[in-house]
Amino acid sequence: MKRFPVSRSRMLGECGMLERDRRGLRKCSVTLCKEMVVDELFIQSLQTDDILTDSMAESILVEPTSHKRSWRLLSLLPKRGPRAFSSFCSALRDTEQQHLCALLTESPERDGERQCPQTAKVKDRAEEVISTTCPIQASGRYAPFTKTPVKDGEKERYVDSPLPLPTQEGMVPAKRARTQESMEMCLDADSPITSPVLPCTPDFYLSHCQQSYNMVSSPRGLALVISNVSFDPCAAPDLDSRKGGEVDEEVLRKVFTELDYIVTVRRDLTAPGMRACIEQFGRRQQHQTVSSCVVCLLSHGVEGAIYGTDGQLLELDWVFEAFDNAHCPLLQNKPKMFFIQACRGEEMDCGVEQSDGPERTQSPGCEQRDAGREGEGDGDTRQTEERGRLRVKLPQRSDMICGFASLKGTAAMRNTKRGSWFIQEVNSALRFRARDTHLSDILVQVNGRIKDREGYAPGTPHHRCKEMSEFTSSLCKDLYLFPKYHPQY
Repeated sequence: MKRFPVSRSRMLGECGMLERDRRGLRKCSVTLCKEMVVDELFIQSLQTDDILTDSMAESILVEPTSHKRSWRLLSLLPKRGPRAFSSFCSALRDTEQQHLCALLTESPERDGERQCPQTAKVKDRAEEVISTTCPIQASGRYAPFTKTPVKDGEKERYVDSPLPLPTQEGMVPAKRARTQESMEMCLDADSPITSPVLPCTPDFYLSHCQQSYNMVSSPRGLALVISNVSFDPCAAPDLDSRKGGEVDEEVLRKVFTELDYIVTVRRDLTAPGMRACIEQFGRRQQHQTVSSCVVCLLSHGVEGAIYGTDGQLLELDWVFEAFDNAHCPLLQNKPKMFFIQACRGEEMDCGVEQSDGPERTQSPGCEQRDAGREGEGDGDTRQTEERGRLRVKLPQRSDMICGFASLKGTAAMRNTKRGSWFIQEVNSALRFRARDTHLSDILVQVNGRIKDREGYAPGTPHHRCKEMSEFTSSLCKDLYLFPKYHPQY
């Protein structure tokens, strides 16, 4: 093996990376691990430049969290030659992470300065990306960072004022700070997953189709996405724009299109507009020939209702009623899926420290019936005979499953660049798990992913904030979507 002279070896570091580049990566590693988004597009950029091999790319993407993916990548880069650093910076720029590229290229470690790169000033490189999907109250409870002018000699500089800041009537709301410290960086946040939906295999379909809903039509069904992003400042002055909502609607459009649904997306509807849209959707005759239906509602909300752009509320119970067995007979005995991305209250889930003690066991005696005596005694023989002659009846509401972004009374989290936590995880789970997992189990997995997420916004009420999703179900069978499989008859 050819050996470089000692001086050249020092200069090139491991397998050829320049020493100053290695120092820059090392000094900025904490910031990079917190803020860098390592997705497939990012990795493909490095593979195109022959910086990463296929096995290396796979070892990075298989990591369960963004933090671990970033750390794995940073541990490999110094060993990938003198072009690795420049290719890494190009990948950052290509994936709209210019602020991190600038942090690296302007690092004092590369310029020969002694100042720590974390103290270097980064001017307006990062947009604020944290928000809740409930309205910011006039009390200032969830008021964002603001920049406050402070005289410094002859110059005026801006500093981040502490939170929360009360808002006052008659004053123009202060702009949110555009600093790295105000960025919401969940420990496992990522840009929306765009990997193709994995297909169901014929063997899996044949072994599971008998005990599950009939999901063989093409298209599988109709899907409606209502996304309220911008609200009327006159009619709804307390409802902020839902930055990132447009990301969610596009994510849902793509994933359900790949799952063979005909997707309709409607943006910025008033409460009466949402009602009319849902009624029209429920009356579509095509429901008769398809296997299922999907409804996604993305807006600000409260417990049991979501806001229209006019500040008026649409009751979720009315939405479910519009698709029940009485009001939507075309969908009787067919699965109806709902996904609600909206706050269900104002409380911020700050989380609790995990206890090392034993887990609490379930309470005994919870199996009693809450109502009805239809099963007591031997019953009435005459009623049994009549039941056999009557037409089969259905309950008013059945065959529904609804995923909620948050628990009752709590706020739901949304990243203004990557979209909401809940929709991100639903998208990822559908793409990778729908091939062999029924929807109830998929939403259990979504719950687990949401449980592990944590907000990163030092100095704000959102720092280390938590969220917990949940779902309700009246499904009567397993609901497999059987993606990309169409049986031949």
